[in-house]
Amino acid sequence: MDHWVEKAVMNHRSGYNCSQAVACAFCDRVGISEEQMYQMVEGYGFGMGCMEGVCGALSGAIAIASMKVSQTNPSAGNRRREIYRVSKEIIKGFQEKNKSIICKELKGAGSGKVLRECPGCVADAATLLVSVVFESD
Repeated sequence: MDHWVEKAVMNHRSGYNCSQAVACAFCDRVGISEEQMYQMVEGYGFGMGCMEGVCGALSGAIAIASMKVSQTNPSAGNRRREIYRVSKEIIKGFQEKNKSIICKELKGAGSGKVLRECPGCVADAATLLVSVVFESD
């Protein structure tokens, strides 16, 4: 398992929510402090706080992908197409592996059919982030 995937899984075991677990594992790759990232993505955990939204692990991965791919200077050129392409690739891979990107569906809330537990979602999102965004580094 990749170093950053292992770190994401360990973060989750240590009490980080799914979004924080993934995003904080990659802080050294995008030049932001773990403390800042922890605060910035906290609300994306638990399917954006209510299980109704996108899986927090996937949201954390997209946040890191955006930081890696995006430009910090709007006049330097528009990188939106590239980050949208990268985001779509990560989301598609997650959807194919887990049959959903929605927290409550992954957890089986209402249906009783669990598609993927949080530790697996964290590992999957981190693995996709490495393969789609960082593999060429």
